[in-house]
Amino acid sequence: MANIFTRINDIINANVNDLVDRLEDPERMIKQVIREMEENINQSKEGVIDAIASEKQLLRELESQRRQSEGWLKKAQLALEAENEELARSALARKKEVDSIIKNLEPAWESAKATSERLKRQLHQLEAKLEEAKLKRSTLIARQRATQARQQMYKTEDKFQSSLDAQTRFDRMEDKVGYMESRTDALAELEGESSPLEKEFLQMEVDNDVEMELEALKVKVQKKRA
Repeated sequence: MANIFTRINDIINANVNDLVDRLEDPERMIKQVIREMEENINQSKEGVIDAIASEKQLLRELESQRRQSEGWLKKAQLALEAENEELARSALARKKEVDSIIKNLEPAWESAKATSERLKRQLHQLEAKLEEAKLKRSTLIARQRATQARQQMYKTEDKFQSSLDAQTRFDRMEDKVGYMESRTDALAELEGESSPLEKEFLQMEVDNDVEMELEALKVKVQKKRA
């Protein structure tokens, strides 16, 4: 019966958060434990009934033997009153035999009585624990469901946070791409511009072209004058 108490105390004294951690379905487990408690109580009742019956049977036998002892004592007294010592001696001999049986029955009955009393107390404790479990069942199930709801909420928040983190990474990637594009444009702009030396040579070419055209124009004018 000690195993029964251990089983019951596990559910009565357990923290629902521990149940959630250790069990896949705490609600089903709570109901299962209560069913087991009810089955154990029914089985325990049978054992208690047997123990009480044995104790009562021993008591009846003990009382019967005590009555026989008293009866043989009275018979011995009657025999002595009739001055029949031999008959009185025989009656006392039978009484001694009965007293020997009583001597063995008394400790057996006391032990059986103690056992039946102990089993009755344990049965009452089991019944009290069962009622306590039934009272706590709804509370435990409600707490377990609330815990599951909180866990689901935390999971949802984690998903939201993961989405936000992904968006943040995407934004950083977009910024990086934009920065790379800006660097490319800047490089192209720099490469498109001529260096001062190149500009000087270009200017020289332009000046030469102008001078050549000027000289050619002068030749035409002189020819017309001539």
